Amino acid sequence: MSSDSAPLHSSAVIDEAVQTLRNGGLVAIPTETVYGLAADARNPEAIKKIFAAKGRPSNHPLIVHLAAPDKFDQTQIDWVALLAPWARDVSEDALKLINQFWPGPLTLVFKKDKSVLNELTGGQDTVAIRAPAHPIAKELLRKFKGAVAAPSANRFGKVSPTSAADVREEFEGMLDLMVLDGGDCKVGIESTIVDFSSGEGAVLLRPGAITPGEILSKTGVKVYLPGENKTSNEEKVLPKVSGSLKAHYAPTTPLRLYASGRVLDALSEFPDTKSRVAVAVWDSESSLSHDGHPSARFEEVEVSSDSTVFASRLYRCLRDLDQQGWDLILFPEPPAGEEWDGVRDRLQRACFGSGPSSNNHESN
Repeated sequence: MSSDSAPLHSSAVIDEAVQTLRNGGLVAIPTETVYGLAADARNPEAIKKIFAAKGRPSNHPLIVHLAAPDKFDQTQIDWVALLAPWARDVSEDALKLINQFWPGPLTLVFKKDKSVLNELTGGQDTVAIRAPAHPIAKELLRKFKGAVAAPSANRFGKVSPTSAADVREEFEGMLDLMVLDGGDCKVGIESTIVDFSSGEGAVLLRPGAITPGEILSKTGVKVYLPGENKTSNEEKVLPKVSGSLKAHYAPTTPLRLYASGRVLDALSEFPDTKSRVAVAVWDSESSLSHDGHPSARFEEVEVSSDSTVFASRLYRCLRDLDQQGWDLILFPEPPAGEEWDGVRDRLQRACFGSGPSSNNHESN
């Protein structure tokens, strides 16, 4: 089901979700990127429930989600006032990005206000904030009249959920979890994260649907890659933002990438693979030849050569393949170009974390 025909919830259901948040409970919410596991961002006990449900290390910061007030006569939203309880030093450049891209799949990192809970920031002095664009998330946040902390609604390190069914499956048995169904997520990968906390301009911490090129063309603000703008040799030991670990977004089935036209090479690297291999192939390319690797029984899965469509279906595809009992999943390496950076980032981390054992996450 597409988000266009998403089942927009009755106000009674939204009110129940607001009450759940006020009571310190968790609510799985749809956003345009992925589903989030939301708790009151001002309630330390509620935030701890997120970490417990996900099995997530407590030094991992969470993203604060807030909504613009619903005032139809307001042409320019006063984001500075909305950010004041959370962030310090909101620069002119940061405001340019906010006015252009919020609400939307863009998270910004600022120095945190002293009132922001340490539980939320992983004990760090920065806070990550975004305003989601999904109508249900917006309505919930407006009625809640506060902010929620909301990492992706999945077990730590695993494939992010892009439908309400994914969330229910992920947290099966967690009877008190309220899940708001907003249809399938349109963007399909997590938000772009840009850091403004250093005072040294804008730095890309996680690629996503909104690229540095788009930011530059629409706002005139240059977003640097880490280490590009300054000779900063400070070692960042703690993850500053969500999804920055080497192993993340990972299926239980081993996942590998293959270079263009090199499927058979990739298959021959896995001689011990029992036989069942799922091979994702570009919809723009002709079918693979089965010659040359008779031992592998493989099935082709077509993936879109359009970066936006590919992103929106990536996690759905990984989840489906993961449940089909393959011995190995092969994906083509995404082409060059920053519009592919977001999915390239997710696929590389998914490969690194993939496989049946979860202790490969220790190697981060």
